[in-house]
Amino acid sequence: MRVAVLGATGFVGRHLSAALRARGDDVIEASLREPRSAAARVAGADAIVNLAGESLAQRWNAGVKRRIMESRTVHPAQFLDALAAIERRPKAYVTASAVGYYGTSETATFTENSPCGRDFLAQVCVAWEQTAAKAGELGMRVAAVRCGLILGTDGGALAKLLPLFKAGTGGRAGSGKQWYSWIHIDDAIGIYLLALERIGGAMNATAPHPVQNREFTDTLAHLLHRPAALPAPGFMLKAALGEGAMLVLEGQRVLPERTLREGYAFRYPALNSALANLIY
Repeated sequence: MRVAVLGATGFVGRHLSAALRARGDDVIEASLREPRSAAARVAGADAIVNLAGESLAQRWNAGVKRRIMESRTVHPAQFLDALAAIERRPKAYVTASAVGYYGTSETATFTENSPCGRDFLAQVCVAWEQTAAKAGELGMRVAAVRCGLILGTDGGALAKLLPLFKAGTGGRAGSGKQWYSWIHIDDAIGIYLLALERIGGAMNATAPHPVQNREFTDTLAHLLHRPAALPAPGFMLKAALGEGAMLVLEGQRVLPERTLREGYAFRYPALNSALANLIY
């Protein structure tokens, strides 16, 4: 299979490209910074995975929020418009999305059938997936992979947390009650591969056992044999990250109901084994 990966140089993109090549697929890497050039580059591909998007891990202001939205809507729409002029189009289009689609809650449980939330990140995810759906008008099977907190040592949140916790300066964020719907990077890649092969519609890329921030913190500290006695108060995170602090101070309990129903077998369903694999 020839697979075009948009955003191949990012954390997930590097792992996905390596996994595709390891199983014998040809990988075409392209950037959405030039949507029309990207469309020409992927001509002849069998499938597309779009992982491109402005990073969420920064202080949000009006300009950043605009770039977050446009990178997931305007640029992909331009790419798909250009792809419409290509005679041999791919058969499948898989887009990244996020569990932020569901909004945040300390009490609710969400599955792929749950309605969308109303906050900014939920609006982004809805628009992101609506834009991807335009690929269906071009005859492609469309899938959306709603990722949770992806755990790896070479990118994402864990890579930033590890130095703090190894130094004994880590701790819970805010109240510690917020849910983290996490997933090991290997399982995230496995779900992307499943989506490429045969899935249409939304799938949650989250492990079957989400945890609250305080359990995540305690587990990580225990595995590192370090204390976790220095919490990050909510007001400090809000001062540093602005509205973007919601990514660590708020969360959602998301279950991969459809993902399991489609037959995906998690390699790391429990947090302790996932973190142990990454740390040791």
